[in-house]
Amino acid sequence: MRFGIDIGHNCYGDIGVEGIKYEDNLTLDVGKRVIGKLKDLGHQVIDCKPSKSISVEDSFRKRCAKANESKIDIFVSIHFNDFNGFANGTEIFAISDTGKKIAKSVLDEIIKMGFFNRGVKNGSHLFVLKNTNMPAILIECCFIDSEKDMKLFNSEAMANAIVRGLTGKLTSGKIITVPDELFNPDISILRLQKALNRLRITDSSNRILNQDNIIGPATVSAIKKFQQIVDIQQTGIAGTATWGAINQVLAKPVIRKNHAAGIVMKYLQYRVGAETDGVYSFLTEAAVKQFQQANGLYADGIVGNLTWRELIG
Repeated sequence: MRFGIDIGHNCYGDIGVEGIKYEDNLTLDVGKRVIGKLKDLGHQVIDCKPSKSISVEDSFRKRCAKANESKIDIFVSIHFNDFNGFANGTEIFAISDTGKKIAKSVLDEIIKMGFFNRGVKNGSHLFVLKNTNMPAILIECCFIDSEKDMKLFNSEAMANAIVRGLTGKLTSGKIITVPDELFNPDISILRLQKALNRLRITDSSNRILNQDNIIGPATVSAIKKFQQIVDIQQTGIAGTATWGAINQVLAKPVIRKNHAAGIVMKYLQYRVGAETDGVYSFLTEAAVKQFQQANGLYADGIVGNLTWRELIG
């Protein structure tokens, strides 16, 4: 099967809603997981999200064009709802009879997570459903401004439900989905050295670490440097706080002005040469744009997957 996965929003000119969490962050997380899981099952997957656009309409047109040109079998657009803080649940939009059958199958899986069933709805008003040439669905996973829904939501479980609804199964082995290491339990010295090198944290002599699985003076000095950058206690020991900070950065969250602060922001500021105060200010935005431009990226100030790839691979 050839799937087209449309990760909602997440490009310049087309930004998602803000609630208890940010739609762009969640659609990107769930979407990448869905893509990985479908590939693990042996399906072909086309990522239909454009890298840039000049407007919301331009973003929509590029998504549809990618799907149509790629001659995919099923188009799936992933989104999150918001309304008034009280509305909750999952709804899926479709137009064709085939699309509605697919939508029901996916919806049946998602509501097993505990979300209110808002039903399969007519999506004839939605651009990406009207302008794609194959069975297509648009999933509103849940309400991003609903405390009830956000307590139920889990990105891995949501991705599993979507894939199971689309295919009827999941892979049995370990699934490599997103480069998201937020909950990576590996705290070995070797992984620490690899992580610090990936984060471009050098030792006191400004050299990369020898990945020898030994805590020596060079590794200790690099740990202290990272601790100083993200403003945690400079012990030279990789304890819970340090690993938590490392994994937060390696998780590559989407960062945009007024949407980020704290540890990841301080690391980002360090890398782009801005003051490491943890606040995405005008000066930080200018530094991010300069970094993007210097690396041949669209300079929109949004730190997404392409920018993170230049920062840490």
